[in-house]
Amino acid sequence: MTYLRKPDMNLLLVHLFLLMLRVFFFPGAAHGEEFIVSAAASLSNALQAVGTQFQKDHPDERIIFNFAASGALLRQIEQGAPVDLFASANQAFMDEAQAKGLIRSATRRDFARNTLVLAVPADSPGGIRQAADLADTVSLRIAIGNPDTVPAGRYARQALKRLGLWDSCQERLILANSVRQVLDYLRRGEVDAGLVYATDIAIAGDRVVQLQTLATDSPIRYCIAAVNKAAHPRAGSRFIAYLCSTKGQRILGGFGFQAP
Repeated sequence: MTYLRKPDMNLLLVHLFLLMLRVFFFPGAAHGEEFIVSAAASLSNALQAVGTQFQKDHPDERIIFNFAASGALLRQIEQGAPVDLFASANQAFMDEAQAKGLIRSATRRDFARNTLVLAVPADSPGGIRQAADLADTVSLRIAIGNPDTVPAGRYARQALKRLGLWDSCQERLILANSVRQVLDYLRRGEVDAGLVYATDIAIAGDRVVQLQTLATDSPIRYCIAAVNKAAHPRAGSRFIAYLCSTKGQRILGGFGFQAP
């Protein structure tokens, strides 16, 4: 497997980054509550849209979003990053957070579903038409999220194993830091194929083509919960309720997410 990694921010830089966002982007929010939501990268467009509407409906509150792979976000929370809400693209990382006492279990809610798909660059010369073709060419570059930290990578591993392709594909895998990095590789034509979410295809424009929906061992369900050390639990609770409300679900649906 090939790891294409961006340098990881150490914990101090994460803290400084989030604190700078508070100071410079929301200097006038002191009269209300501003809170930090660490959320899976695949949620970035949709959750920012939900956040925009939430702030219109709650003008005294401000949201700071921190998007990355769910596993990386969990590690940040585990090491003390100042986070109020954690939104994961799978249940496993939230289960781990719960087992370690990092979240308030009573606030945990499922709020969306997704599907995994095989995609290729629109101008790909690789001749890939379906998942079975991934086993045919030794030179193919196949991008997935790193299963260690990226839920989409774990789902990709499940899907490839179900198809009997995991072993034959391993030496040609490009492991990305997030599912959105996989999408970037596809957009730029740097890989021959990639496994991403259906919602990623919805924002990819005409540069990426979806070929096939892939089955996974477990449903792709997103969940959110308040972090135990949350500085603003009331504002966080209001956002969770909003996200799960009819209005929040309608916004998520506009980005291709399915109801939980």
